[in-house]
Amino acid sequence: MDRERSKPAAAPASVDTIIITGGDVCVLATMLGAIDWGFRVILVTDALCSSADETHDAMMNVYLNRFGEQIECVTTETMLERWAGGGRGARTS
Repeated sequence: MDRERSKPAAAPASVDTIIITGGDVCVLATMLGAIDWGFRVILVTDALCSSADETHDAMMNVYLNRFGEQIECVTTETMLERWAGGGRGARTS
């Protein structure tokens, strides 16, 4: 399947990366959809939250271990440094 042609109409063809922050359920749903559409996905690990520490920790484990090959996990500091420098983010925890 040609992922570029099958991206949502709201996403201009020039958009290839989605940076995700937010609450656990919304982050998971957005991440899975973005992966399915073929976007490069970056999760900002210190900008993700949950209603319980246990849930947050469990979701971080899922993001880092199950989806480690499909997404990039970076801190806010790393994201801002890479963005300002114009470089692609490296995986960090």
